[in-house]
Amino acid sequence: MKKRVVTPCMLFVNFGDEMMRRRDVIKATLGGMGVLAMPRVFAAPGVAPAVVDTFLSLPEAINKAGRQRMLSQRCAKAWLMQGLAVTPGVATTLLQSSMALFETQMTELSRFVPTADVQAALVQLSADWQSYRAALLVPPSPESAAQIYARNEAVLSAAHAATQAYERASGTTEGRLINVAGRQRMLSQRMAKFVYFARYGVESEASIEALGKAREEFIKALELLKAAPQNTAQITNELSLVDQQWFFFQNALGQGSSPKALLAIATTSERILEQLNLVVGLYESLARPA
Repeated sequence: MKKRVVTPCMLFVNFGDEMMRRRDVIKATLGGMGVLAMPRVFAAPGVAPAVVDTFLSLPEAINKAGRQRMLSQRCAKAWLMQGLAVTPGVATTLLQSSMALFETQMTELSRFVPTADVQAALVQLSADWQSYRAALLVPPSPESAAQIYARNEAVLSAAHAATQAYERASGTTEGRLINVAGRQRMLSQRMAKFVYFARYGVESEASIEALGKAREEFIKALELLKAAPQNTAQITNELSLVDQQWFFFQNALGQGSSPKALLAIATTSERILEQLNLVVGLYESLARPA
């Protein structure tokens, strides 16, 4: 593969726009988004769902809900990068764009509520996001970091429940593959986040333990994806590129917590995220009707 020269600002370019330039399979562009207000169309959990956006399919909904999991972790990563002075200016841009995308996707998902399970999950996700969003707007400190540690986990749990609900509504193997591949995106950001929490001195022991668990989950799921009989030649090829990026990311994770190591983690976590986002898009395309 031909090596590219990458500047610090390029490392954290909005990955949706990058994918649009590289591949036609990623449909949504992420550029030019401001921070949007949270949708107000969520009904109480017991009310029958009635909102269906015909422009959003179940495969797309699984992808977007799964991306909310990733964004919950990416926001925490970027927030901690500010506190640790890891390219703080770029980290601020990364945090703002991730928050904006989360809110945009909440609006999109709120218009596609095919089941009561989906509705209940989205209600919870909306509530948890509000408190997390408020915490993300507080400047980094040990006290505010403790709030980020707790609240990002709540949003992750709620986003996972929403993704699972959309997958159940799909009831297909392809939907499951979108979910699993999408969770790999989350794990890439989760591993980076835990290194930063440990370095910041917040829940350090728990973060180190959780990092090891996330690494094991990533390896196991990657093997599952590579063995999927539904894989096309292109998916197989792109998964091999994920393997390559995983090698570099693992190397960065093992470099310790020096400023150089923290920058390497920031860089490689974004590169593997970009590649994983492409793979999820391919599984989404596979699931769409011919």
